[in-house]
Amino acid sequence: MRWRATKRKLPKKETMTHESPYTIAPFSSRIKAFIVDSFMLLMPILYIVFYLIYGSREGFAAHMTEGWLLILIPYGILTTLFLKRTGQTPGYKAYGLTLISLKTRQKASLYQLYIRYMTLLFTLFTLIGLFFPLLRKDRLAFYDLISHTAPIEQ
Repeated sequence: MRWRATKRKLPKKETMTHESPYTIAPFSSRIKAFIVDSFMLLMPILYIVFYLIYGSREGFAAHMTEGWLLILIPYGILTTLFLKRTGQTPGYKAYGLTLISLKTRQKASLYQLYIRYMTLLFTLFTLIGLFFPLLRKDRLAFYDLISHTAPIEQ
């Protein structure tokens, strides 16, 4: 901290921006929240698609493209509904995180959530941007930068 800021007892700059009262959630908490969401939201969808729709893993393997669409579309809708309603998925709630819009500092809009999910899928499939939070000072992921959202601690 600079001497004049110390002398005047000015607050330190925040993690996100200079006018932000929030701190962006640590990468480790976001990974843990993603794992919780995977087990609570994704696993039931996987089970339904594998065994109720296709009958077995072999049936799923024969129609893999359709199967992944039947998995990713409901998962995207479900997570988007959770994030639109409360700003939290079950994993975010378990670790005290909330997703906000960087523009309004409120819950993210439906458009932002759609862009975030599509960019998240692109990031996961291409492995581009998975390590962005570890390389950036503000700890925002690639999909957060594109959609102008940020996971914050409550």
